[in-house]
Amino acid sequence: MAAIRNAAKVAGLVGGAIAASSVQAVDLPEDRAETMYHLYDGGGVIAQGPAVLIRKSMLDRVALSGSYYVDAVSNASIDVVTTASKYKETRDQANLGLDYVVRDSLIHVSGSKSTEPDYIANTLSIDLTQDVFGGMTTVVLGYSHADDKVGQHGTPGWIGSAHHWQYRLGVTQILTPRWTASANLESVDDDGYLGSPYRLARVFGTFVHENDPTTRESKALKLSTTGDITPEGAEHRRSFRAEYRYYWDTWGVRGHTLELGYNRDIAPGWLFESFMRYYRQNHALFYSDNAPDQTLYVSRNRELSTMHDFGPGATLSYTLRSVPGKYDVKLSASYQFIDFHYADYTDVRTGKPYSYKASVVNTVLSATF
Repeated sequence: MAAIRNAAKVAGLVGGAIAASSVQAVDLPEDRAETMYHLYDGGGVIAQGPAVLIRKSMLDRVALSGSYYVDAVSNASIDVVTTASKYKETRDQANLGLDYVVRDSLIHVSGSKSTEPDYIANTLSIDLTQDVFGGMTTVVLGYSHADDKVGQHGTPGWIGSAHHWQYRLGVTQILTPRWTASANLESVDDDGYLGSPYRLARVFGTFVHENDPTTRESKALKLSTTGDITPEGAEHRRSFRAEYRYYWDTWGVRGHTLELGYNRDIAPGWLFESFMRYYRQNHALFYSDNAPDQTLYVSRNRELSTMHDFGPGATLSYTLRSVPGKYDVKLSASYQFIDFHYADYTDVRTGKPYSYKASVVNTVLSATF
């Protein structure tokens, strides 16, 4: 699952930069215990499993955290059923982190390892955070490096490796007592085996093994704003958020993401959030649904095609028990519907542009103390 692997590589790459200005004291993240169950069902792929997280502070300056994430994947996607046989596999990911307060700065160091039968990813990250200008501005800075090993079922050993360097810089600004805005820039450099040993391309109607470039540079800029829009005298609080993300890379892919969200308290202890997300992109320079001739690089990876997706989502949270200053226990459930449409990727079974629908479900039980 490429999307899951990419998410694991960038996990935890959020922090802050040490700036020469007046600052406020930085606090450690609160102690937390959390368990989650996740489910993705769409396009012939079902991925599900549990996740747990524990974080505990010590000596007012240090906090240790650990998490474990499992994905049991059943894959019968269009790529698989049209060129191979469906399969099942399990991916496990473990993460260890350390937070340390130094003067007015917070340093976060983490490492993770993700394993599945034909893929292993190891990631190390370091992040810094600090508020500046009297706490009105937060500058963020992070770096991580990942090393991956790529295998293939039925082939002894590893057939390739990949390396990833990720950088992030961001600024969050308090605009008014009720509104904040942020800008985040991410840069990623990839090198090595960046394709799939299973995926096939089409040239003159004949299926051949795809061949992707061995380097890729990508950048993404995300702008967002969040505000309290509770009317004066209203009983329940309400908030609104808007996010826009622009992505571009050296493979020629350009992507746009827009997400709007609305939150409100609906009763004592109950919080409801609704959102709508839209994404679209153009195809990579070497992508082709059916290439007219053989070129150095050729791919029929639908993630590199011209496509768009959209759909609504909602999250409902309930505070099971809360004792101010001691602990807080919450239960939440979320659902997102996603409708995918591919403009130049054909379902070879029907000869029509491919599309499918997916559902994403998460349930989380968390306690802070």
